[in-house]
Amino acid sequence: MVRIGIDLGATNIAVGVVTDDGTILHKVEAPTLASRPWQPVVADMIALTRRALSEAGFTLDDLRSIGVGVPGTAIGGVVVFCTNLGWHDVPLERTFREAIDKPLYIDNDANVAGLAEAMAGVSAGAPNSVFLTLGTGLGGGIIINKRIYTGAHGVGGELGHLTFIADGEMCTCGKRGCLERYASATGMIRQGGEAIRTHPHSALAKAAGQDPANLTAKLIVDQARAGDPTAMMVFDRYVHYLAQGINSIISFIDPDMIVLGGGVSKAGAFLLDAVRLALTNYIFFRTLPYASIELASLGNDAGIIGAAMLGE
Repeated sequence: MVRIGIDLGATNIAVGVVTDDGTILHKVEAPTLASRPWQPVVADMIALTRRALSEAGFTLDDLRSIGVGVPGTAIGGVVVFCTNLGWHDVPLERTFREAIDKPLYIDNDANVAGLAEAMAGVSAGAPNSVFLTLGTGLGGGIIINKRIYTGAHGVGGELGHLTFIADGEMCTCGKRGCLERYASATGMIRQGGEAIRTHPHSALAKAAGQDPANLTAKLIVDQARAGDPTAMMVFDRYVHYLAQGINSIISFIDPDMIVLGGGVSKAGAFLLDAVRLALTNYIFFRTLPYASIELASLGNDAGIIGAAMLGE
């Protein structure tokens, strides 16, 4: 028996045939075309599922279950909201099972990535872990005893929307001062824009052509790695914001491991070493062990693997 994992993003739909141990046997992709209504998007997900099974040499009789990771919140088989796709109260489970009558599980994409790392990635040896995806936003997945923890109402793990600075930067969620406004790639870019306006002769400003619109997190990290003082200032501030957020997570969850994924994590050891060092400034019980900080290991496959592992 095999499983299907579906990673539904605003840009692409990726579907994989996955074994019980988290090995992807075959995967297929198609553009999401997110401006469409939800019905044709779900139809494409169903078609890709059939195609992936067929190309891998399996039939529906070989299929144990289907899991879907969505960039939003799902409760009881319904995608309650998914802002990147414009979805609200979409009956995904019912619609999908009308076409393929197999058990279907849905969860947030950061949660499924965290589950993937816990089952088949860097945190496989850690019963309790927290996954942070450092991308356009800051997503979080809490894994307790190898299971996703979403709280009493299904919305636990929204770590990017912890209030970090009272009355701080406006967040896309409508609140002010959320952690993701400071510890995401978007936060780094915003801080970089402020820096090149005040340091127009810096290497960072020159690399961006004096235009904040040309900044990316990678550009800032690369310039910091090269030793530009302005880029290093932005990077150091970002690292300290992230370390403070991680300290808060350690203080109320105390996991075995915190895993860093997403685009910013591609900075590798340059980021990891800096975060580990900065964290020592904030840990409360300094004489006791605390969560190890590691980089995610599964890359873009985490969404497919974690989705397939839902329902365990």
